[in-house]
Amino acid sequence: MSGVLASFVVALVVVLAGYGVHLAVVSWRTALRVLPFQSGWVPQAHALSRYHVRWYLGTLVFLGFDVEMLFMYPWAVVVAQLGLGSVVEMFLFLGALFVAVVWAWREGALRWA
Repeated sequence: MSGVLASFVVALVVVLAGYGVHLAVVSWRTALRVLPFQSGWVPQAHALSRYHVRWYLGTLVFLGFDVEMLFMYPWAVVVAQLGLGSVVEMFLFLGALFVAVVWAWREGALRWA
């Protein structure tokens, strides 16, 4: 239990030291303290502005491919041990993902203009 407590204390000290260094280095009246950070550019919109609904479909397509990679990396490691059944299951999964991509394409999620 003392190891967990020591780790917590070390993490707390590191975070507080980071805040301390930040307060010591940054002056209080600069644009960095007043404006939100956006790659050094002056923000053009409010930080809580709404996104167009088409970005949600694009996000779902990205998450679909992200989950695909999440399943395929461990599968690639053990496919030789599991045999033909695992290959069939992976192609069924990829088929379901392909159907989702075709649906997203039909809905216009892949059009950016």
